Amino acid sequence: MTAVPSLPYAVSGVTGRTGAAAADALLRAGQFVRVVVRDPAQGRHWAERGAEVAIADLTDLVSLTRAFSGVRGAYVVSPQQYGRDDLFEHADLIAATTARAAAAARVPRLVALSSVGADRENGTGWIGMNRMFEQRLGESGVPAAFLRAAYFMENWMPMVGQAVRSGTLPTFLAPPQRAIPMVATADVGNAAAALLQEAWTGHRIVTLAGPADYAPNDVAASVAATLGKPVDVVVLPDARWPDALADAGFSPAALAGFTEMTRALNGPHIDIRSDPAAVEWAGTTPLQHVITGLATR
Repeated sequence: MTAVPSLPYAVSGVTGRTGAAAADALLRAGQFVRVVVRDPAQGRHWAERGAEVAIADLTDLVSLTRAFSGVRGAYVVSPQQYGRDDLFEHADLIAATTARAAAAARVPRLVALSSVGADRENGTGWIGMNRMFEQRLGESGVPAAFLRAAYFMENWMPMVGQAVRSGTLPTFLAPPQRAIPMVATADVGNAAAALLQEAWTGHRIVTLAGPADYAPNDVAASVAATLGKPVDVVVLPDARWPDALADAGFSPAALAGFTEMTRALNGPHIDIRSDPAAVEWAGTTPLQHVITGLATR
């Protein structure tokens, strides 16, 4: 008699870092995984590893409901499209569609990527899209865990590239000696996989940082240690942010959202411990490991 495989865990966002890390962690744990992608080509790598591939658009209720049907749980990500003038409206459409699809498919539990600062009602720029995501999913009636990740260590990739080329690390975060919570995206994926495999009901809020807080000066020191030469830090003033981001392809709305978010990160408005309902988790990947990888790629 052929054994019937267990129900899969659905994972969206596998073309990004945290979704790929979550799918990888689940597969390594011997779990059955269904990756949710828009293009079949994006699923080939995962199919070769034994995953099921579901084709769905995050704004299409029918295909997304089908992708979420018959699963043990789902990790969901709302990809933010910074080139769009309507990026907040589009993010809300994805959030609403995800919530409706999860409810229609009777998903037992969701783990949703969110961000520190999502507990704040306003003044957080891009993070407002994570707040929308939490609210829409919370209204769906589906048990959900909101994984509020700290500042991604991988966000430093373009600045580390400049440091490698010029010996100077530009930073939007200031002052350069001020440490803030940061986390590796691999740790985010691992945490998402762990939450999916736990038994719980209702709503949970989990904040996730790395093993320590880090400052721009620590990033520069990690690059310097990797290259074996000094690296200076240059804080970019607000007035220079539009020029510094000119090649990023941001719409005016996205640039405004980045500016508000970064100012909030540089001040007291965003605090990883500001929500008393949240449980604190910590990843294990140190900053040096991530920065060395970025500096040598």
